[in-house]
Amino acid sequence: MPHDHHHDHGHSHGHSHHGTASMGDGRLAWAVTVNLLLTVAQIAGGIVSGSLALVADAVHNLSDAAALGIALFARRVARRGADAGMTYGYRRAEIVAALINLTTLIVIGVYLAYEAVFRFFSPEPVAGWIVVIVAGVALAVDLVTAALTFAAAKHSLNIRAAFLHNVADALGSVVVIIAGALVIWRGWTWIDPAATLLIAGYILWHGLLEIRTCIRILMEAVPAGLDLASLQAAVTGVDGVVGSHHLHVWQLDERDPFFEAHVVIERADADRLEDIKRAVKAALRDRFGIAHSTLEFEFVGAHSDCAEIGMVVAH
Repeated sequence: MPHDHHHDHGHSHGHSHHGTASMGDGRLAWAVTVNLLLTVAQIAGGIVSGSLALVADAVHNLSDAAALGIALFARRVARRGADAGMTYGYRRAEIVAALINLTTLIVIGVYLAYEAVFRFFSPEPVAGWIVVIVAGVALAVDLVTAALTFAAAKHSLNIRAAFLHNVADALGSVVVIIAGALVIWRGWTWIDPAATLLIAGYILWHGLLEIRTCIRILMEAVPAGLDLASLQAAVTGVDGVVGSHHLHVWQLDERDPFFEAHVVIERADADRLEDIKRAVKAALRDRFGIAHSTLEFEFVGAHSDCAEIGMVVAH
């Protein structure tokens, strides 16, 4: 072997992205259309009835339409293959879209909470019957949209972010219907801002929960369920491997983990390098589901100052 280092970039790329492919773009486009139409109806109903909760529901429905539109655009971008400018391809476009949608969801939640608290101190009359009718129509549309996006939401963080917008909106519609009924029955106008606070709380809870996943992927954190110490033990446990350092494990999107490391072997095992490499890759694939691994091989003594994890020298 002429060199002390050997790189292998033999990645496996035969993936099945059934999650994003399982739902046609047409269904998303329909979901965007019905949510835009509903937004117009709800805003009109909210203005006429004086219901903040209904306007809140309308604003959230508009965000549903935007979320679904962004998700649809991101799915189309993500299908593009790798090129000279984007060597990893465009699959992370869906994570960026999810981050945008979840950020707007959180901003909406904070705004609605602020408006609801303000309304407690400045109560306004509410025409309950208009609220109930418009919110009933909204709930029907929300359920149709949820049905259109449910299947893909199971497998795609991008679609799930848009789906969460819609689920929160469906819940909001139910709360608005109850609030409108109580305004008609008991004359409780305070129930309208109280209902708005409930909607805002639900939005914030789900938005903050999901956005953590987006941030971890974009920050290239170790994927959930993978332990770096276990990965290193698996690599060093392969016959012929003396040690390893410069370990990195990250995700390109929410499905596929990537791994790279420097693997140390004895100079006497130079002729076994390909066998050792195959064994390391097999251990990563079979035990941890890592199909993408890049390994650099070096001989004992080639590098004395190396960090076990990452790129920073530990000494």
